[in-house]
Amino acid sequence: MKSDLKLDILAIAVHPDDVELGCAGTLLMEKMNGKKIGVVDLTRGELGTRGTVELRAQEAARSAEILGLDARENLGMADGFFRNDEEHQRRLIRAIRKYRPEIVLGNSLEDRHPDHGRAGHLISDACFLSGLRKIETTDAAGRLQEHWRPKHVFHYIQDRYYAPSFVYDISPVFEKKLASIRAYSSQFFSAEYGESEPQTYISTPEFLNAVIGRHQMFGKMIGVPYAEGFITEKMIGVRNFEAFVQMDT
Repeated sequence: MKSDLKLDILAIAVHPDDVELGCAGTLLMEKMNGKKIGVVDLTRGELGTRGTVELRAQEAARSAEILGLDARENLGMADGFFRNDEEHQRRLIRAIRKYRPEIVLGNSLEDRHPDHGRAGHLISDACFLSGLRKIETTDAAGRLQEHWRPKHVFHYIQDRYYAPSFVYDISPVFEKKLASIRAYSSQFFSAEYGESEPQTYISTPEFLNAVIGRHQMFGKMIGVPYAEGFITEKMIGVRNFEAFVQMDT
């Protein structure tokens, strides 16, 4: 995958597999629409109960192939211990300015896992600060980066339920989304992964069933089989009513 190009949509996640669970369907749909898509993972998920850092990296690469990502990189922040402070904001600003996305999809602002909410606020703050000219950052070659602010930041809904600001119909790509989740065989229920490690909140069959049910529920809201939900922090305007998906009555 290319690693230094302008993306239309950048999904940012604190853990490898957060994007797959929260917004992989939206990325797949936008890829079908001809958009360039990428993922930045903040941490390597090294505190996860199951698997290893090396295995998680292999699973993330496998998922990237399934999703057809144009770029994926990991910023190597400390799982569980990163902060929404200047150091981490600057690291993320460099990535945002590197890829110059029009739209950023980020972690939920509040969730069961404290990393999710903390990352959601870090992403929101870094996207704003990235647009300030007087914050200087340099790229990997030491060159001064230009300021860049995404047009929109949307937060995908994760474990806790929140009423979405809008939902995105992902029905045509839902099976491929599931394949990207199942690429993380060490994390989610899979016959491929050994039974020597303990069961976790996300490794049971019931967890994946709940994910499927959530997408079915969001889909039902607009009369389609499956959808992903997003929350916005500010009002969205439209120029064309044809973008709406209308539930049949």
